[in-house]
Amino acid sequence: MNKTTVYLSEELKIQLERVAAESGRSEAEIIREGVRLVVEHWTPPAPRLGIFNSGRANLSERVDELLDGFGQG
Repeated sequence: MNKTTVYLSEELKIQLERVAAESGRSEAEIIREGVRLVVEHWTPPAPRLGIFNSGRANLSERVDELLDGFGQG
């Protein structure tokens, strides 16, 4: 195993100590389980930009041309 340092708020540390005492498990074991659960259920966020190829590589260069007249009555 690799050693990692984790900083916890005082409240979270107290909760961790309580769970460890009540469950009879070490704090390290509970932290490992928590990390494992997050990693197993992690879904990367969907990309917000650049999700398809428009075939037009110069759109950002043509912004003034493309928006000419936009918003005018």
